[in-house]
Amino acid sequence: MANPSFIILNSKNDQFYFNLTAKNGQTILTSEQYTAKANCKNGIESVKKNSSDESNFEKLTAKNGQFYFNLKAANNQIIGTSEMYTSTGGRDNGIESVMENAPNAEIDDRT
Repeated sequence: MANPSFIILNSKNDQFYFNLTAKNGQTILTSEQYTAKANCKNGIESVKKNSSDESNFEKLTAKNGQFYFNLKAANNQIIGTSEMYTSTGGRDNGIESVMENAPNAEIDDRT
């Protein structure tokens, strides 16, 4: 098993984003796209800072009936979105995984 990581990637339109992966390598949170790598790294620091407080997680239901969550910063800006889950239990486990893995995850810059 790998260590939890924030993987910095390039999008097709030359912007930057990150995925937070758990120890099993599964992506548990994806960021918005940033025009500058420095802003992407600031987003990672914001996830590390804000993921320890469960009240920063917004639990949502998609139009197709699946479940997901957003992690928000103190200014209420979304800093990461989860994958879709088929159950609320899966979504809640995803939140727990972000809370557990994000604070000490290493940064893996693949740009």
